[in-house]
Amino acid sequence: MENYILHERENCIGCGACISLDEDNWEMGDDGKSKLKGSKDDKKEITIDEVENCKETAEACPVNVIHVYKENKKII
Repeated sequence: MENYILHERENCIGCGACISLDEDNWEMGDDGKSKLKGSKDDKKEITIDEVENCKETAEACPVNVIHVYKENKKII
């Protein structure tokens, strides 16, 4: 995986900011916490074209539990 999102779901507060900014990658789980659509182990591969949008979503998270990696390097 070169470009991906990593979500520390156990620390999510379920505010929904990620969902409102990026419905293609995020949804609300049954437990009231956000989750990555189609992810395994709270990690999801993204395209290089999605990196900037995912970075904006991570910046909007009030508890900083969304991390974006570009070319296997953490950018947020």
